[in-house]
Amino acid sequence: MIRWMVGLGLALSAWSASALTAEQARAIAAGETDARIAALGEAAKQPDAALAGFVQALLEDAVKLTPKAVLVVDGAAVKDAVTGAAATLPDDAEDVVNNNRMRGALQAVQASMKLLSPELAVRQAAVAELAKGGVDEAQLPLLDKAVEAEPDAALKATLGRLRASVLVASADAAKRLTAVKELSVSGEPTVKALLQERLAVETDAEVKGALMSAIGQVESRLAWGERLGVVFTGVSLGSILLLVALGLAITYGLMGVINMAHGELMMIGAYATYVVQNLFRAYAPDVFDYYLWLAVPASFLAAALVGAVLERTVLRWLYGRPLETLLATWGISLVLMQGVRSLFGAQNVPVENPAWLSGGIAVLPNLTLPYNRIAIIGFAFAVLAGVALLIARTRLGLFVRGVTQNRRMAACVGIHTARIDTYAFSLGAGIAGLAGCALSQVGNVGPDLGQSYIVDSFMVVVLGGVGQLAGTVYAALGLGVLNKFLEGWAGAVLAKIMVLVFIVVFIQKRPQGLFAMKGRSAEA
Repeated sequence: MIRWMVGLGLALSAWSASALTAEQARAIAAGETDARIAALGEAAKQPDAALAGFVQALLEDAVKLTPKAVLVVDGAAVKDAVTGAAATLPDDAEDVVNNNRMRGALQAVQASMKLLSPELAVRQAAVAELAKGGVDEAQLPLLDKAVEAEPDAALKATLGRLRASVLVASADAAKRLTAVKELSVSGEPTVKALLQERLAVETDAEVKGALMSAIGQVESRLAWGERLGVVFTGVSLGSILLLVALGLAITYGLMGVINMAHGELMMIGAYATYVVQNLFRAYAPDVFDYYLWLAVPASFLAAALVGAVLERTVLRWLYGRPLETLLATWGISLVLMQGVRSLFGAQNVPVENPAWLSGGIAVLPNLTLPYNRIAIIGFAFAVLAGVALLIARTRLGLFVRGVTQNRRMAACVGIHTARIDTYAFSLGAGIAGLAGCALSQVGNVGPDLGQSYIVDSFMVVVLGGVGQLAGTVYAALGLGVLNKFLEGWAGAVLAKIMVLVFIVVFIQKRPQGLFAMKGRSAEA
C-alpha cells in the first residue's frame, strides 16, 4: 500500500500543481450527500497523494470531524487529513458516516486515481473496476490525463473506449458523434448494449445514423466470436462423443457386441472420479487439486473390471447372437443404474473442478474458452492416440485384430481367444470409464448419465464405419459441430431430429459408413 501511494504521488506530481485543501476536505467529509459528491468530483479533477490517502481513509471509516479540522485516525496515531501533521483527537470529534451512494463515489474516484499508478497491473485492475462500475462526466478530466499518459497501447485503447462511453451521452451532439465513431471499432457486447440504449433516446438525425452504423459494425465483429464459439463448442461436444464412442468402436466395431450398458460403464467411471475426489478431500485436502491424476486410472480400472466381469459371466455365452446380446446388456444397464442409486442415492453428486481447470482463456470479448473443455479435447485425442498405438503396434492389439477377423485361425496358431475377448471388452469398458471421468468435469454426475450419450455414440460408430478408428474421429467431430450449428438455427430438439435424419439418409446411400472395412474382415 505504501509503495503504491508513493508511486501515485510521483505520478500525480508530474501534472498536478495543486493539493487537497482544508475547505475541500471538509466539504467532502461533511454535509448533504449530493454536495459531498460534488466536492469530491471537483477535487478529483486535480488529484494528489493527499486526496488518495483521504479517500482511502473515508472508505475505511477512519475520518473524524471537528469544528476546526478534519482528522484521520490510524490506530493510535492521529493526523491532519490535509497536511499530514500529527494531531490530538478532541473529545468532541464526530465520526464521518458514508452511505452507499457516497461509498460508490469514493470507490469510483479511487479507481480513477489508480489509472496513474506506475504499475501496469494496478492500472489494468483500475480500468476493469471503472468499466464495471461506470464513469461519470466529473471524472473525464482525470480520464483524459490517464489516456494521454498511458504507455500501454492496448490499455490506452480501452481507456479511449471508456471515455467515449461517457461522451456518448453528452449534451453536445458533436461530442456524441465523435464518441460513436470511436466506439464503432469495438467488438465488445457491452459497447453494443450501450449504443443500442443510446439509439433509443437519440434525437439528432446525424448522430442517430452514426449509431445505427456503429451498431452494425460492432455486431459484425461480435458475429465472428459467436461463430468461433459455436465451432469450439461443437469440437468440445465432438471430443466427448469421441471418448464415448472409442470404447464402443472396440466392443461393437471390432467384437460385434451391441452393448447397451456402455453408457453405464461410462457412469461407473464418473462415480469412480467422485469417490477419488471425496477421498482426497477427506484425507489429502492439501493436494486436492491433483486428484484427477489418480481419478483417471481409477475410472479406467473400475469400468474395465466391471466390463471383465460382464464378459466372463454373461456376454461370452452370447457371441454371434445380437438380439440376445442387446436384451442382456439392456438388462445389465438397468441393474447397474439401480446399483448406483442404492450406493450413492438417486440425486446427482457434485464433482468439483481442480483449480487448474477453473476459468478460461478470453480469446475475444464475447468468446472465452474454458480450461476444462480445452483439457477434455486434449485428453480425448491423447486417449485416441493411445488406443491407436495399442491396436496397431502392440502384441495385444495384434491378437485382438486376429481374433476379431478370424477366430478359428487365431485359435489354430495358439491364441487364447476367450482371454483376448475379455481383454478387448475390458479395454472398451475402461475407455468408457475414461469418458465418464472427463464428463464429470463438465456436467452432472448421476445414475442416468450414460443414457444421454449411448444413442449418439452408436450413431458415431455406425456413421464413421464399423471398426474404423479414423471414421470414429471424423464422425464424432463432424456430428458435434453439425449439432451445435443446427441448435443455434433450429433449437436443441429439432437439431437432434435433423442429425438423426441425416445419418439415416447417409447410411441408406453408404451402408459401410465413412470408412469401409478392407481385406478379409470386409468379406466375412
